[in-house]
Amino acid sequence: MRIAFLGTGRMGTELALHLLADHELTVWNRTASRTERLAEAGAGVAATPVEAVEGAEVVVSSLFGPDAVRETITGPSLILEGVPWVDTTTVSPADAEEFAAAVPTYVGVPVIGTLGPARAGKLGVYVGTPDGALRDQVLALVAPWADPDRLRGVDSAAKAATGKLLANLALAVSAQGLREALALGEATGTPAEDVLDMLGSTGLAFIAGMKGPFVRGERGTESGDFTADAIAKDARLMIDTVAAGTGSSTGSNCSDSSGSADGSDNADGSSRTSRPGSDLPAVKAALASLDAEIEAGHGDHDFSTILLPGARATGE
Repeated sequence: MRIAFLGTGRMGTELALHLLADHELTVWNRTASRTERLAEAGAGVAATPVEAVEGAEVVVSSLFGPDAVRETITGPSLILEGVPWVDTTTVSPADAEEFAAAVPTYVGVPVIGTLGPARAGKLGVYVGTPDGALRDQVLALVAPWADPDRLRGVDSAAKAATGKLLANLALAVSAQGLREALALGEATGTPAEDVLDMLGSTGLAFIAGMKGPFVRGERGTESGDFTADAIAKDARLMIDTVAAGTGSSTGSNCSDSSGSADGSDNADGSSRTSRPGSDLPAVKAALASLDAEIEAGHGDHDFSTILLPGARATGE
């Protein structure tokens, strides 16, 4: 199958390499040097998105966020009628609905996991579209990316986007929990290694195991798996999604994490009561930690930069 692959960053490259084994790929990236690894593996390289999609039977995109999708794809009406568009970009449910309305063959296919599972073909993958036949086609196409037990077809792109935001919410909040656990350990004279060990039987065991090598200094954050910029962008999508759903004016650009959306009105004038937690205080705490490191020049580092002893405190 002839596939156009748009966006060959860290994750996009790993996904494209799996497809290259069985398909004819033409790739494009805004920074052309990031296509070199795929070119060496046998992919064609296009100078523009328009050139990349010419003659393609499927278009796959792996871009930084919804604004990049609009700029590259929906704005210029890049997808030809009838061509399936497989979008792995992390977007909000509202963004997914917008893209599906613009392109009927849009399939939301967010992936869950970092570069290690991507290389091993062990990611979690959602495939979201109401078109059952198209869903089955895409499930088969992306199977090389996924742990079979974590490959899930759902009936809308918005539902797939929700699943991805839920996964990254858990990741961001648990990373903030580990940051605070390490601070508690230091305050009590408990070495970081002992803190990581003690967390092994707690709800933070997963993040402690995942990010332990960074905390111990066994890995540097400069070449990490998931950048602070990327997860901060996703945290803002979470905050804005909940704000839109509850009618709150406290979105991701508001620094006040104490506000509640309780008492907002529905369109018909009736009172809307938000679920407790709708101000997302834990997500906002994680975002503040990430933003502090981004401001310190570490946005392109692995997000475990917030866990290091030299990480910038929030509010500095």
